[in-house]
Amino acid sequence: MHLIDFHTHIYPQAIAAKAAKSISDFYELEGGGMDGTVEQLLQLGRQIGVDKYVVLPVGLKPNHVRHINEFILGEVAQHKEFIGFGTVHAAMDNLCEEVEFIQQSGLHGIKMHPDTQLFDIDDERLFPMYDMVQGKLPVMLHMGDKRYNYSHPARLRRVLRTFPGLQVIAAHFGGYSVYDEAYENLHDMDCFMDVSSSLMFMSPEDAVKRIRSYGTERLVYGSDFPLWNPAEEWERFLKLPLTEEEQEQITYKTALTVLGDGISL
Repeated sequence: MHLIDFHTHIYPQAIAAKAAKSISDFYELEGGGMDGTVEQLLQLGRQIGVDKYVVLPVGLKPNHVRHINEFILGEVAQHKEFIGFGTVHAAMDNLCEEVEFIQQSGLHGIKMHPDTQLFDIDDERLFPMYDMVQGKLPVMLHMGDKRYNYSHPARLRRVLRTFPGLQVIAAHFGGYSVYDEAYENLHDMDCFMDVSSSLMFMSPEDAVKRIRSYGTERLVYGSDFPLWNPAEEWERFLKLPLTEEEQEQITYKTALTVLGDGISL
């Protein structure tokens, strides 16, 4: 079975351990003890047969964005297993210019984490960007957190209604820790979702119920490294009472649909 890990994060060696710890601290979780380095991700991925990794950066400040995007481009150039997304920030003066850079550089999408970047998904400063990438680049969004409102599923519903051609992957079943609200707002919307940072908070039966309620053709697999150990997340996924066909749809077929032409396994 092929495997595309659609939700991973990597950091420069010098700051990787500190960055990985800051993520665990943000969520008040112990995490998987990962250090956030490229080498660790690849080592663990080889153990479970990962074919490709979608690497997702986040620019916490507007003036960090270009440097972070260039870091991802450098790692993609060195590792054929990596499929890179770029990042943007709603407060950037040159938002559309950065989107053009992402498109022209060959990155495959855009990642935002509103809860750490401190802006709403439906912040109208983002609307020119959403319009630019309709039908061109997918947007991966961190979704949900009962402590915040920046990434509430209702905000994504508004965006999807405003930009019907926008291709979104709503992380964490569309709403980390607010899974029922995610279903209420997104079950009838045209968007994808990933299963990352969620399976450990559900029984296997509940997870399968949610998967089938959305449809496997809308779901991609993700480990959320370095918050969690990819090998342990893969073992957790394999324990779900899914059919082989359902597993394959989630582990790579939906991902290939999202990523489009040019990705081979």
